[in-house]
Amino acid sequence: MAKEKKCIMDPSKNLIKEFAGNSGEYSEIITIIERSRQNAFRAVNRELISMYWDIGEYVSKKVKADGWGKSTVSDFSRFIQSHYLGIKGFSPQNIWRMKQFYETYAGNEKLSALLREISWTNNVMITTYAKSNEEREFYLILSQKNNYSSRELERQMDSRLFERVMISDIKNESYLAKSPGLAALRDIYVMEFLDVPSDHKEHELRKAIVANLRDFILEFGRDFTFVGEEYRVQVGNTDFRIDLLLYNRELSCLVAIELKVTKFKPEYLGQLEFYLEALDRDVKKPNENPSVGLILCAGKDDTVVEYALSRSMSPALIADYQLHLPDKALLQSKLRELKELADIEDEDE
Repeated sequence: MAKEKKCIMDPSKNLIKEFAGNSGEYSEIITIIERSRQNAFRAVNRELISMYWDIGEYVSKKVKADGWGKSTVSDFSRFIQSHYLGIKGFSPQNIWRMKQFYETYAGNEKLSALLREISWTNNVMITTYAKSNEEREFYLILSQKNNYSSRELERQMDSRLFERVMISDIKNESYLAKSPGLAALRDIYVMEFLDVPSDHKEHELRKAIVANLRDFILEFGRDFTFVGEEYRVQVGNTDFRIDLLLYNRELSCLVAIELKVTKFKPEYLGQLEFYLEALDRDVKKPNENPSVGLILCAGKDDTVVEYALSRSMSPALIADYQLHLPDKALLQSKLRELKELADIEDEDE
């Protein structure tokens, strides 16, 4: 006769099931714990950055006063690692980074306060990559506000986000005054993560964006959340569909995006304005701000765009999308050109 198998219950599994059923009841406690853990991490990070700053200052002064070089810094590295067995982050290369870190921001109180709010890895990336205080401040604030991982920050730098935002702000200054919601939009979007053929159709572009939503939201900004694709609005007895609908949490407004795989045409703007009116009348909640719109095209003539938007009262912008990373030198040249034109216009006024 076969022996009867005993069923041994794992009490921890019962506890997990029991607590899972009470997750709503304990949500406030979970929030408290998570907030405390985050605060503890930030406190530890601030102390780490402060230590690296002080060591960078020490090494910088030794190099200038006592002529410290590679061999001395290597000895210094070995001394620290022998004194504190198992300690990490004190290789000769990282000590030189601390020196560069200190010398880059020494005397700049505004930026030195931001340094302690992001990770050491992100600080090193910004210090190495950015070439001006304006660019450093941009990435420091961006990284802190969005809590970027090193991979996410690297992607934003590789896509030349600083230059693109600056170009967009200068080119669209007059339109940005129409609506605070337009400040969240840009003139160029880079979507190198999309795997679409060169002769892609609009529906292929839309589907690829939805399939790569995480990267798409990273490109637009963490304050954006996805609402839907081909979002239906009914006007009269007719249904219309908006290619993509997002929501911006900081600005509390809906963002309608129309995708066009051709160069911008003025008639595209009328379609978007119609969608914005439908959203504001039938979808927008009373506590939300007016909806804004973006036409994302495969190309545009800036003069045609300027004519099309000059008499439009709708909060809308026209932007390019690119399926490859832009050339940094070209963007920097374009930014210098626009700044020079803006300075000339200011002098004429």
